[in-house]
Amino acid sequence: MAPHTEQLTRPAVSLRGLTRSFEGRTVLDGIDLDLPAGQFTALLGHSGSGKSTLLRAIAGLDHKVAGSGELSAPQRVSVVFQDSRLLPWRRVLDNVLLGTNGKDAADRGRAALAEVGLKGRERAWPSELSGGEAQRAALARSLVREPELLLADEPFGALDALTRIRMHGLLRRLWQHHRPSVLLVTHDVDEAIVLADRVLVLDNGRIGLDLTIDRPHPRSHRDPLLGEYRERLLAALGVTEDLA
Repeated sequence: MAPHTEQLTRPAVSLRGLTRSFEGRTVLDGIDLDLPAGQFTALLGHSGSGKSTLLRAIAGLDHKVAGSGELSAPQRVSVVFQDSRLLPWRRVLDNVLLGTNGKDAADRGRAALAEVGLKGRERAWPSELSGGEAQRAALARSLVREPELLLADEPFGALDALTRIRMHGLLRRLWQHHRPSVLLVTHDVDEAIVLADRVLVLDNGRIGLDLTIDRPHPRSHRDPLLGEYRERLLAALGVTEDLA
């Protein structure tokens, strides 16, 4: 299912001339970019290319970084990191509800946990969860805030292969149901192709490739019809197939 055309005409995120530097080294170099509302976008790039810097800038988390340019983003933004960042001294439901309020907050938290497959684990401690379950709880924590924009910084990088595949399906289903804009930062070309409808490649502080993945879901990286997209992304990253 694709977002409605009229929804994609609205930018959820707009960047104009965005520049970010660390100790005089330019990491983001005058980026112009629009992320339409409701679009699932993946961001690829080499380590140190500025992927996480761009995500943190959009999230408003880079206050100590020298920067310039224009940036607009929705008010309701949630961030999911590679580490689930659950507080070990709080039970799962309490972690999900951090920063929320309202009489129905607990009900919304339970509903979010049920949606990610953790019904019945509300009173569990984070130490009792597997890595995949912890990331499911982190997704529930982001969803309970009903975000307009979900930023995910390599959220599956620490998971084993089978758990990662399950999480791919879960994230895509959650996106289809809630329809936030999604920006997924990843180093995995196949993950980007399987999940996203648009893939950006960050190179030398600029967007080196902006590629639309025009294939129906669900997808598998083994689908031969996705091979052309994979080749183009690998080429943009400077990687040949024999090294991939």
